[in-house]
Amino acid sequence: MAQAAAVAKPPAPPRRRRASAAPRRLPYLLIAPAALLMLGFIAYPVLSVFYYSLRDYNPTKPWRNGFAGLDNFTRIFTDDPLFWDTLVFSAKWVFVEVGLQLLFGLALALVVNQTFVGRALGRALVFSPWAVSGVLTSAIWVLLYNSQTGITRYLADMGIGEYGVSWLSDTSTVFPAAVVADLWRGVPFFAILILADLQSVSKDLYEAAEVDGASRFKQFWHITLPHLKGAIILSTLLRAVWEFNNVDLLYTLTGGGPAGTTTTLPLYIANTSVDAHDFGYASALTTVAFVILLFCSTVYLRLSKFGGEK
Repeated sequence: MAQAAAVAKPPAPPRRRRASAAPRRLPYLLIAPAALLMLGFIAYPVLSVFYYSLRDYNPTKPWRNGFAGLDNFTRIFTDDPLFWDTLVFSAKWVFVEVGLQLLFGLALALVVNQTFVGRALGRALVFSPWAVSGVLTSAIWVLLYNSQTGITRYLADMGIGEYGVSWLSDTSTVFPAAVVADLWRGVPFFAILILADLQSVSKDLYEAAEVDGASRFKQFWHITLPHLKGAIILSTLLRAVWEFNNVDLLYTLTGGGPAGTTTTLPLYIANTSVDAHDFGYASALTTVAFVILLFCSTVYLRLSKFGGEK
């Protein structure tokens, strides 16, 4: 009987085979070409900079090339006063530019967020400078600041100032002139990001605040600004990094002059590598700039509590 029952027992269901790994690998295979390109065009240059920062490398003086160890970094912090001057000016440039761009960008975003006739055209005009390249922006402002055909001549025709004055050649006016030129291009960046975030603010919050008797300023302070916190933190961080690395505008406008008063650290690095052909020392300067940006960005995100609860 036991043998008969064993024979009559239905066969056990086959075990489920493990799901094929091919579907799980497919997304990684699809992004592999892009990842390899990024590895080649980003990772390799970065690692090359770290490598050359430890070497003396000057193509015009090959007999001096070789391993330098930390000599380039020692030279930066002990024997190069230009490094500290350019670093201080870079900090000043970033602080002034990002602060003013945020202020004017926020104001523009609040204006174009309102309903008025021609709002679409107004938004297009506000955002159009951001579509202009940095070199073209510099060329435009070089023409505007030209002492013979630019703004100063028309002001002199109206009795304001003198003829032949060049704001880009005067140490007392070159910084404000460069700031205004970069504001024209940078303000739309903040306006675009802030306006996009303003679109998601619920109108019910403002209506409830009006019912409670809150003024426009209180609505802005307690509703609008807290909602824009994430956008403001992210945009200021991105713009600070870009302004720190800004080379094209200042190089075209002033070339770092007059007398080196508008030379930022990245511009100093560019001059050291391209003009002086000292690629080893320029790589060490780039490494130091990278560490400075990484440290400041980390501290800023920690202090601002970006990504945390509002």
